[in-house]
Amino acid sequence: MSQTITGVQASAGIAIGKPFLLANPQLRITTVSIDDTAAEMTRFQQALDRAKDDLRAISQQVEKDMGADKAEIFNAHLLVLEDPELVGAVQSTIEQKRVNAESALDEVAQGFISLFEQMDNDYMRERAADIRDVTRRVLSYLLGVNAMSVSQMAEEVILIAEDLTPSDTAQLDRRLVKGFVTDIGGRTSHSAIMARSLEIPAVVGTREITTAARTAQMLILDGHEGIVIIDPSDEEIAAYQRKKAEFETQKAELAKLVHSKTMTRDGVHVELAANIGSPQDLAGVLANGAEGIGLFRTEFLYMGRNDFPSEEEQFAAYREVLEKMAGKPVVIRTLDIGGDKQLSYLDLPEELNPFLGFRAIRLCLDHEELFRTQLRALLRASVYGNLKIMFPMIATLDEFLQAKAVLESVKAELTAQGVGVSDAVEVGIMIEIPAAAMMADQLAEEVDFFSIGTNDLIQYTMAADRMNERVSYLYQPYHPAVLRLIDRVIKAAHDNGKWVGMCGEMAGDLTAIPILLGMGLDEFSMSAVSILPARKRINQLGKAEAAAQTKAILSQRSSEQVERYVKEAFATSES
Repeated sequence: MSQTITGVQASAGIAIGKPFLLANPQLRITTVSIDDTAAEMTRFQQALDRAKDDLRAISQQVEKDMGADKAEIFNAHLLVLEDPELVGAVQSTIEQKRVNAESALDEVAQGFISLFEQMDNDYMRERAADIRDVTRRVLSYLLGVNAMSVSQMAEEVILIAEDLTPSDTAQLDRRLVKGFVTDIGGRTSHSAIMARSLEIPAVVGTREITTAARTAQMLILDGHEGIVIIDPSDEEIAAYQRKKAEFETQKAELAKLVHSKTMTRDGVHVELAANIGSPQDLAGVLANGAEGIGLFRTEFLYMGRNDFPSEEEQFAAYREVLEKMAGKPVVIRTLDIGGDKQLSYLDLPEELNPFLGFRAIRLCLDHEELFRTQLRALLRASVYGNLKIMFPMIATLDEFLQAKAVLESVKAELTAQGVGVSDAVEVGIMIEIPAAAMMADQLAEEVDFFSIGTNDLIQYTMAADRMNERVSYLYQPYHPAVLRLIDRVIKAAHDNGKWVGMCGEMAGDLTAIPILLGMGLDEFSMSAVSILPARKRINQLGKAEAAAQTKAILSQRSSEQVERYVKEAFATSES
């Protein structure tokens, strides 16, 4: 009899196949007293160097296959192995306790892992897996143990594991690994993010798959619903084969829309753009028919390295994106560091609540030279395409005016030096703080455009950390309070003749799309893989019909009521 296991939907798709249990060998660590601490230090350094060589090779392969922003995971792992706190603590333990390197490393690593796992934040808890991954690699060299590699598989399988490290995921052979299931993990874990990039179906956080499926002969993995069926019946296999074929047919049908414009049934054009983290993401953007870049997250240029990127490095990246987009609009967000995005080489004070702290435009206005360097690179690149500059985390009109004044100063400086700068660069802001949404009418008088960052706007409006599983039920994109703020922002912009985009996850949400279309959102920006489903959805809708439902939608009293109303009101449009 079959058994159904429920987990977290990490990556869409359906896989049917034999399970392959990835069981890394036990690293048995024994504490041994040593006399020659210098020799043990050398042994530790050699294992460290071999692990670093592995990570550099994986990083290069991932950058080639998936883009620079995905490779940053492994650059960050390299920084863990170069962290003087971790390395220094191991060396001190060897010297002071006169113990073998593997014992010292395990003791120090467990301390770091325990510290991260106790943090009240999903994102930070999941970083414990990164430390476990990199230190395990070093330990395997110290112990002379070859860990099982996902690259050793010889037939098509569904991979099951307690967890998949980022390096495991990066080495998956898409021809053989048809999907994976893990005991632990969430949608924000690196393995889940990379699974979506690889378009491999995945379910994570099942808690029991490695135990429940230990003797299984066959699995069905449904990444849409977040379920796994162990030893399914012939009828279940047949049903999911049909479901898989339907999914593949839908993908083929969507592919026909790549070169189409995004038009509503009543002939209104809506711009569908993509969010990117690096120039390497452009292949997917162009392959999915994006009509522009609605968000270039420039912080990825700063991460996974030991120093700030130079003006020339930044200029080259911005120029490449603008040229490849061939005149299509490109919205580039200035540096958004802080909160959950830290730079090892930028000494920032520890904060009790970094999401509400010293980050983004606040940091840039305080570190003006850092800001000016980025603005110089942006303005120099502006002559190569249709550039729009966006400031993040704006809370007050004064912040925007300060940032714009710095931009104008840099522009004047470049012009005086005879450097070409486009006169058509629009300057806008992200609306992600409720204060900015409430003051949108005044901000709209000064900016050229708004882009609504719903990921933060929702958590700030609901006072609910989106990384905290205890309050995740409050992360409600359809809540009337959130929708009323969005409606207010769009109206304020349009009243002042300005356009409005959205670059949060909500922009690609098929339930949210008719709501946003009815409110008059001009540009929807999302991950590249969401563009074609969103285009199909918009093509099925009439803008006037959607607008007629806005008042009723905003009068609903809960997120559930809104969702139910939208599904009923636009049911015929979905068919």
